[in-house]
Amino acid sequence: MTSYAVAHLHEVAMGPSIVSYLEAIDATLAPFGGRFLIHGGPLTRVEGDWPVGDLIVVAFPDRARLEAWYASPAYQAILPLRTGNATGDVVFVDGVGADHRAVDILTG
Repeated sequence: MTSYAVAHLHEVAMGPSIVSYLEAIDATLAPFGGRFLIHGGPLTRVEGDWPVGDLIVVAFPDRARLEAWYASPAYQAILPLRTGNATGDVVFVDGVGADHRAVDILTG
């Protein structure tokens, strides 16, 4: 089942550290099958409040590879470049199958 790393970053200090992070992250994703689905870009708010920031979604083939990527020495080496220059929230979430229907959550 596809799993996703989802980040909503705020107050990104675009400078040499973030540039270095961006230049290095793709190489950390490749061994784990990770790929960007969303990487910033304009948003259209249609309901509720959505704080200003950048939405990032990275897809992985499964939760094990997602967690292995995040814990990998290669990613851990560059992570401080982001966390030291941006605030935000990051979550991991599993996708659903193509046959999923909304009522499926009612049966657990």
